[in-house]
Amino acid sequence: MTIKRALLSVSDKTGLVAFAKALAAMDIELISTGGTARLLKESDIPTTEISDFTGFPEMLDGRVKTLHPKVHGGLLFLRGNKSHEAQAAEHDILPIDLVVVNLYPFEATIAKEGVTLEEAIEQIDIGGPSMLRSAAKNYRSVTVVVDPDDYGEVLEELRNNNQSTTEKLREHLAIKVFMTTGAYDSTIANYLDKTQPTQGSFSISLPIDDRLRYGENPHQEAELYGRFQEHFHQLHGKELSYNNILDITAASDLIDEFIEPTVAILKHTNPCGVGSDSDLKEAWNKAYSTDKQAPFGGIIICNRPVTEALAKSISEIFSEVIIAPDFTAEARAVLQKKKNLRLMRRLSALVATEKIREVRSVRGGLLVQDKDIEKPGALEHKVVTHRPPTADEMKAMLFGWRIVKHVKSNAIVYCSKDRTLGIGAGQMSRVDSSRIAVWKAEEAGLSLKGSVVASDAFFPFPDGLIAAAKAGATAAIQPGGSVKDPDVIAAADSCDMAMVFTGVRHFKH
Repeated sequence: MTIKRALLSVSDKTGLVAFAKALAAMDIELISTGGTARLLKESDIPTTEISDFTGFPEMLDGRVKTLHPKVHGGLLFLRGNKSHEAQAAEHDILPIDLVVVNLYPFEATIAKEGVTLEEAIEQIDIGGPSMLRSAAKNYRSVTVVVDPDDYGEVLEELRNNNQSTTEKLREHLAIKVFMTTGAYDSTIANYLDKTQPTQGSFSISLPIDDRLRYGENPHQEAELYGRFQEHFHQLHGKELSYNNILDITAASDLIDEFIEPTVAILKHTNPCGVGSDSDLKEAWNKAYSTDKQAPFGGIIICNRPVTEALAKSISEIFSEVIIAPDFTAEARAVLQKKKNLRLMRRLSALVATEKIREVRSVRGGLLVQDKDIEKPGALEHKVVTHRPPTADEMKAMLFGWRIVKHVKSNAIVYCSKDRTLGIGAGQMSRVDSSRIAVWKAEEAGLSLKGSVVASDAFFPFPDGLIAAAKAGATAAIQPGGSVKDPDVIAAADSCDMAMVFTGVRHFKH
């Protein structure tokens, strides 16, 4: 459809001036509102104020400005329908062929600390979603743009199609509108639901980010929804798989536990080695020596830029993905020799003060919970044994505690103050997880003498703790809370072990 008239009303003014100038150069009449109109006039772009177009003033502090038949009639009447065209002419309703709208920043507003309900409510956009939905409903005749990233494609089509857009593009843009307004409404509903505790609903709507080759297995179709690619930028290698994305997320959650330079290796979302050192290459050596078999085809993550020296060490084994805040040019030259190796630049870290909700599908519905994030300084360090831990034991305990929460339950981690020594994951019995961790350490030729043991949940019986002492552990960190706690504490005392209760459990299913 040929575009002769456009309505522009945006909160995010990224790229707007250049886009509007290009439209004006095509003699497209521009109509705009409020701050958008002011910006266009300041940029010497001819524009008609919405109140002049409708003949009705903006009112109620801007709550009512585009809710008018001349706006929605101009968007909704069916071109080519004689009855619609006659009614539009009778009421002096002019066609609006292009709508450019993005919404009040409700999500950004409620993310601000201390925001009030009244402030949040004023950022609920009414006119914007209404115009978007009207235009999207009539996409066979109207082009609608909700995302500044689409300005370029729209202009390209106008220039290549005698100031018209194709129906294929209009349909694509309309779908994007409904995805956007759906997500916007979900955000508002979820926020208000928290302020109304008697309510019991949860809704979610996310744009498609990517269509994946397949899911966990080749016979399963899969898609990625949301904004994953706002957090990671792929620098090299094959396209990401469903399993890669799960592993990248698990690796990022783990590395966010560490401030000091750290390298972690994961396989099937479980850590199989973690090491910290001021020399990142030495941190890698500590992580890798925990288990030299499991890292094959695994995920490697660092919280510092990858150097050439580290890249050379990593490149000696086959890895699926390497993640870091950045890679030096020399490191990329080394790693990019492996054409299928995925290099991911991590663009953001998780802030421990953030409240994040996790969603998992279950039969007939969803489970929703807060993400397992410990705020700094919130962890109890209750010494329950006769012997308190030494400074090195305490440091090792906290190192292991940051890791064990990222190991599938039942989870046991043996470690020193800067490296893992043995990891046991996902067993039905905690004793079995401990046995696996001890066995892995023995396989790697690592001594557990003087190590500490971290458990994601309480030891239900003394046997697990006694087994850890026999393996060489001198201290243990666990949540506590078992009816058998007195027996477990007594066992620790009898083995001259120090033990700390945290009061926090870290089950991971």
